[in-house]
Amino acid sequence: MGEIKTPEPVKLICSIFAGQVKLLDEAQGVLEWIFGPIDFLSDLLPFDHTTYYEPEFGPGLMRRILAFERLIDPGALADIKRTTNNLEQRWEVNGRRRVNIDPGYVCLGKLVLASTKDHSHRIYLRDGIYAEVTLRFQGGRFQPWDWTYPDYASPAYCAMFERIREIYRAQLRAKREE
Repeated sequence: MGEIKTPEPVKLICSIFAGQVKLLDEAQGVLEWIFGPIDFLSDLLPFDHTTYYEPEFGPGLMRRILAFERLIDPGALADIKRTTNNLEQRWEVNGRRRVNIDPGYVCLGKLVLASTKDHSHRIYLRDGIYAEVTLRFQGGRFQPWDWTYPDYASPAYCAMFERIREIYRAQLRAKREE
């Protein structure tokens, strides 16, 4: 029988997309108020790998990826996803979302994203929330799976998550030296 151990804390990330920079800024501010200081903020990224969201949001979506300084328990992901879903309702107009917030986490071996949608490669957490290992860290870099979204699978996104992983790794080292 294996020994049950408490997992190491992980680095919370959020992807935010919207059709207006003002909405991205507002969502970022609310997320920072809830989850604490941000220690990684991507440039403004075009959300152009899919047209799936255009009927609801319209064209010309932009995205930012954020990582938070405070490390979290990976078991908190379901609660965090429910929180971000509730936040999305804050910006709804006539029942249509104008902001999408997708939380997940980076740890040394993977990038995990939360979802409300089941699929063959997703594991049920609880309260209607699933998790998916979107990227794996192998051979010194993040690598996609067959199911990884095209944007997350791109070399630019993998490099961005590798930078976040380096911040996280430094945090773990500092924590161990305390």
